[in-house]
Amino acid sequence: MRIGLTYDLRDVYLAWGYGEEETAEHDRVDTIEHLERALRALGHEPERIGHARELVARLAAGESWDLVFNIAEGLHGPGREALVPALLDHYEIPYTFSDPLVMALTLDKAVTKRVVRDAGLYTPDFALVERAEEAERVTLAPPLFVKPVAEGTGKGVTPASILRRREELAPACLGLLERYRQPVLVETLLPGRELTVGIWGTGADAEVIGTLDVVLLAGAEEGVYSYVNKERCEELVEYRLAPADGDGVVAEAEELALAAWRLLGCRDAGRVDLRCDAAGRPAFLEVNPLAGLHPEHSDLPILCQRLGIPYLDLIGRIVASASSRVAVSAVELAA
Repeated sequence: MRIGLTYDLRDVYLAWGYGEEETAEHDRVDTIEHLERALRALGHEPERIGHARELVARLAAGESWDLVFNIAEGLHGPGREALVPALLDHYEIPYTFSDPLVMALTLDKAVTKRVVRDAGLYTPDFALVERAEEAERVTLAPPLFVKPVAEGTGKGVTPASILRRREELAPACLGLLERYRQPVLVETLLPGRELTVGIWGTGADAEVIGTLDVVLLAGAEEGVYSYVNKERCEELVEYRLAPADGDGVVAEAEELALAAWRLLGCRDAGRVDLRCDAAGRPAFLEVNPLAGLHPEHSDLPILCQRLGIPYLDLIGRIVASASSRVAVSAVELAA
């Protein structure tokens, strides 16, 4: 297949004047190079497209592809991860990973938690603070955890996200509101193990790949899988393989993660992040339907590496899952 690659390069946005934290979710050029090599090894013809504006220009010029391998995160607004999938849907071009609805839904952690909670899946109690004065109306008892509602890569998460006293809540919310210009998610603090569950496949065909324990090392920001800890994960974090066999907590976490993945309609591959409460019970935190794919820096490929799954096999499974929609698209066009 001729496979287009859509992505946002961090270096491009930095050159445009954006900051390090603003571009934290964007990819390094070697991620694109690794993807290209993997796709060629799988017998495909990869072709770089780039960010959404470059995609728009090429679609307007009449170009098309058999499949687009989409890892574009976008930059502005609550629909930023949904933009490229929406454009591709309009032009009836199949693509990897989730559709616009799922991308927009899962970027908003509060809306995602409402859907998960309404389905009876366990997630910590939470409140949403959209204006500073609303912090006073939050009824959750400390300890609490606060973070921006629609960011990734640990942006806005620091040791100061953990609030032990009620009077800390209002200033913490005000600081996040002013810095990130979006609502603040306030959750009951989960003090236990931090787990990330890798999943591949779609719907009934989705399967758990495995689970990592996220263990903070000496020198890491304490108690939080923060922006700093994620950016410097090679020196500050140990990703410890956590087999479900013989570990009831991991088995429960994987069952919860797969149920949430299917409920939310996520596709092809990604991660579900969980943390255990004071009793050791795993709770849903968020889902990443557009997980990073750098073979050495991103959680999902690291999990596969720990399990002995080659990077080529991971990319092959993603393409195979998305290819089922290529066949459906071709039948629809023929009709």
